[in-house]
Amino acid sequence: MHPPAAARAASLSPLSQLIFASRWLQMPLYVGLIVAQAVYVFLFLKELYGLVLHVMDFDEQQIMLIVLGLIDVVMISNLLVMVIVGGYETFVSRLRLERHPDKPEWLSHVDSGVIKVKLAMGIIGISSISLLRTFVQARALGAPGSGITEMGVMWQTIIHSIFILSALGITFVDRISSAPKAGQRH
Repeated sequence: MHPPAAARAASLSPLSQLIFASRWLQMPLYVGLIVAQAVYVFLFLKELYGLVLHVMDFDEQQIMLIVLGLIDVVMISNLLVMVIVGGYETFVSRLRLERHPDKPEWLSHVDSGVIKVKLAMGIIGISSISLLRTFVQARALGAPGSGITEMGVMWQTIIHSIFILSALGITFVDRISSAPKAGQRH
């Protein structure tokens, strides 16, 4: 039987208590990410309003580019939720959502490794949308004012490939480090 939490906390040295309490310094960071998410909601609504307002003026490609931009914003927002909720739960304090009907399924098995893998996969998704937007705009390749060059497309593809390789590496290392050792039960 373990002693009550208050008794365990009282038995910590002052330095240990300070170090453990320092996790609360992350609170403003998570609040800042919530503010950033509010900015993305505003950006999404602004882009959606522009799309609805000018739907009759845009051709299919312009609509597709705007919709891809909206998807990009949603994916970034999803990534923010994973980092805010998962990071807070892992590094600061429990949210106590056990009985909440809207508790995300992934939260029950979240740890720093899971957050890293989900973050890497989210970045790949965002990079994929950006690369797709570039490929859709590729017909303007080299056109004055288009901002699209062969070199730019090449570098974007290389960077996207590096994101994929990095995600595979992170996943591989996470699997190896979380695999049960010989003689251990899992």
